[in-house]
Amino acid sequence: MDKNTIWAIVLSTLVIIASYLILPKFFPGLNPAFGRQAAQVQTEQADDAEPQELDLSGMEDNAAVFADADLEEDETEASENEQPALIEQKYTIRTDKVEAIFTNKGGDIISYKLLDHKDMDTNDFVQLSDNINNKNRTCAIAFGGADAKIIDEIFNTEITDKTITFTKTMNVSGKKTTLRKVYTFMDGEYVFKLDVLIHTADTTGLDIGGTSYTIRTSPQIGPHYDPKQNRYERREFIAYNGQKYKKIMLSNGQFKDYGKDFIWSGIAGKYFVELVIPAEAEKISGVHYSSNVEVNNYANAQALIGRTAFTGSDISDTYYMYFGPRNDKDLKRYNIAENNGWNLGGKKVSQALQTSGWLNWLEKILKVVLEFLNKLVHNWGISIIIMTILLKVIMFPLSKKQSLGSLKMQELQPKMKALQEKYKNDQQKLQQETSKLYQQAGYNPASGCLPMLFQFLVLFAMYNLFNNYFEFRGAMFIPHWIPDLSTGDVVKTFNFNIPLLGNQLRLLPVIYVATQLLSGKITQYGQTAAPGQSQTTMKFMMYGMPLMFFFMFYNAPSGLLLYWLTSNVLQIFQQLIINKMMKEKRAEKENVGFTAKEQKTLPPKAKGKKK
Repeated sequence: MDKNTIWAIVLSTLVIIASYLILPKFFPGLNPAFGRQAAQVQTEQADDAEPQELDLSGMEDNAAVFADADLEEDETEASENEQPALIEQKYTIRTDKVEAIFTNKGGDIISYKLLDHKDMDTNDFVQLSDNINNKNRTCAIAFGGADAKIIDEIFNTEITDKTITFTKTMNVSGKKTTLRKVYTFMDGEYVFKLDVLIHTADTTGLDIGGTSYTIRTSPQIGPHYDPKQNRYERREFIAYNGQKYKKIMLSNGQFKDYGKDFIWSGIAGKYFVELVIPAEAEKISGVHYSSNVEVNNYANAQALIGRTAFTGSDISDTYYMYFGPRNDKDLKRYNIAENNGWNLGGKKVSQALQTSGWLNWLEKILKVVLEFLNKLVHNWGISIIIMTILLKVIMFPLSKKQSLGSLKMQELQPKMKALQEKYKNDQQKLQQETSKLYQQAGYNPASGCLPMLFQFLVLFAMYNLFNNYFEFRGAMFIPHWIPDLSTGDVVKTFNFNIPLLGNQLRLLPVIYVATQLLSGKITQYGQTAAPGQSQTTMKFMMYGMPLMFFFMFYNAPSGLLLYWLTSNVLQIFQQLIINKMMKEKRAEKENVGFTAKEQKTLPPKAKGKKK
């Protein structure tokens, strides 16, 4: 190889290296290889007869095809994702306290069972989301007021362990609106959280007659009951505004507006309650309570809470929903934020309890005593009996004073009649002379009324306590006869209804009425009618009232009847003692004037005849 050839190879190599290393540094957009390809294209075009423009139509068609393909894939994926939402499906969230079953139709609750409370009739868990139908479901939302139809469309659904989210975009009042409902549960809690989020296509918000949407409680809270048979079970609308507690007993066919402010409201039964607690109560436009619809002879009882209209494109509302027992232990946890997992406090949720109103203080005292006794004997029925005995012993002095007062009143009756006859045309003079007679005899008319008033207050507090005490649910006293102190005892169940009584034969009401008749007979033995009281009235009180009580209290809770029955039996023995004391008092007054030696020798009929 000659010298010139070697130099040519070396220089060509340097040029190639330079093109790859040096040129890109000074001309970063230039690629030598692409340059050669471009030169090749230009060369090929130059070889053609006529120069032509580069045809890009095929590339555009290909791009369109790719775009369509991508779109079809997206639509296919979206279709596959949305396919489950095209049909109604059910979802379950379970905690240690509740089992909630949801439907993606409206994103509502269709079953809500309390896992630590039994329904004695069905032997299943207590169902709080009862009477569900296509037009009414638990936590259903309607755009507009309480009379608007609930949303009945299929929602997209996302579910995790303790949270379920329902989302749906729809047309509301001519605007595109997205509704999202997020339910969040927590172990150990009867409260769950419901977040309602709404996004509209513009900033005008939603205003449908002053309300954006309405949310509701269950159509009926369980356990299931027949209002025609069980008169001691009931449904109430309740609300609390931070100072006053409001309770409205619900009868069939009601649909009314409750036009007052509240911080929570809801529907309560005898032992269970559903409360809606808005995080921001000032956003609530009002609430309706309804018992307007019956399904399967089961009256509805529902609260419908309206949210105020809003402007803007987005809102986010939070509701804490207490669906659980109506007892002190569980409700009071939500009075103080540190006592519950939701940090919910300051709402005085325990105001939802059944109380005796202004006698609540007395009921609390009786409850403490009853619970103390139960810790000793471990039987609520025996605790009731012991507590009734203690009350009778405590109130015996009052009963004795009342009876002695009635004895003195009987002694004054002849003089009272004489005064009434003498001053029958002068009522003012009659009152003056009557008062003077009372003073001379040392008799105070109020002495007989006050003991009776106190006993009446205790009776009223005991009635409310025994009729509503949550711990009596399922509390057995005597197997196969009184298995549940919160319901009536059952001796036999018939296949037909007895008018005014139902289809069950009960023994406690029969024994109660028998003891009531005997107690009345012993109490009135040897007594004469009080002033203004005829023998007919006395007979009605002795025979007619117990008969009325038999029908009134036939289906009363066993715990309540057990208290009254025990009280009647004790009253019989107490009255026998009082009657003996009164007999001795009468004998002392009749024997005034006789010496002690003479009294021993006098026959019974001769006593009291010495002038």
